[in-house]
Amino acid sequence: MRKLVLFMHVSLDGYASDSNGGLDWIPYNEELEKYAEEVVAEVGSPVYGHTTYRMMESYWPTMLDNPNASGHDIEHAKWLQDVKKIVISSSMDIVEWNNTMLIKDNIAEEIKALKEQSGKNLVIFGSPGAAKTLLELGLIDEFLLTICPVILGGGKSVFHGNGEKIRLKLLSSRTLNSGIIATRYELEK
Repeated sequence: MRKLVLFMHVSLDGYASDSNGGLDWIPYNEELEKYAEEVVAEVGSPVYGHTTYRMMESYWPTMLDNPNASGHDIEHAKWLQDVKKIVISSSMDIVEWNNTMLIKDNIAEEIKALKEQSGKNLVIFGSPGAAKTLLELGLIDEFLLTICPVILGGGKSVFHGNGEKIRLKLLSSRTLNSGIIATRYELEK
């Protein structure tokens, strides 16, 4: 049985993007890239919301033929080309990126069926809107949060506004040289 894991960069005050949807506040460097590679090694299928899917679809396939792409970018682009991708969106009607499954309706049932399959975990990358939906449906099993040393004061959050307390148990944490705290939590039982 697979888990549904949320992997998200968040500010110290819990935002996944700034008020303009920007991510330039994340101190992305080689150490964070290596940590992200560790996370990707656990992934059987990446899960995206509409906006993140569109960003990924427009960027990563172009890396395959880009002579200036790094080795990391080319390897990640190849992986994304081949892996089964899942998009959660009520507003999309079709997905065209290779090996992509669209879930428009019956989200809970579709995700539960995917979790029952064998293999590596389903991992939500960013996608705060889709993540919030999956959280409200009680489908997220683990939270991989990279807590960045910045206070945004506003933006888009997965955790604000649902009105329910969710207790988590810390499984691991480590501090990166940039000041990011990489944490792994599971739902407290």
